Amino acid sequence: MTTALIYLVIMLLVAAVVFLLAAVVFGRGEELAPLAPGSSPTRLPAEDITGEDVGAVRFQLVLRGYKMSEVDWVLSRLGSEIDGLRERVAQLEAELAEHRLADRREASR
Repeated sequence: MTTALIYLVIMLLVAAVVFLLAAVVFGRGEELAPLAPGSSPTRLPAEDITGEDVGAVRFQLVLRGYKMSEVDWVLSRLGSEIDGLRERVAQLEAELAEHRLADRREASR
């Protein structure tokens, strides 16, 4: 019985030392003021998203990681931006092909 009590006390002391050491090493960090309900720190421009914009995206941390709705929103915006850019590239390539064809017709005359 005494041995079990000694082991319990030693385990509690070791746990307390580990906790205090972790608190000193990692600290509590700087705490930010809580956001208003429904708001988000996630920002992207309305149009013309650049790689720098994507690199600057930050998501709100919640209990199990990032806030899923914010990640979904950013991915949706990036997907639509990429789709728009691809559509524009295809349109410009088609125009370029038309101009080349017209130039060839004029050159062959």
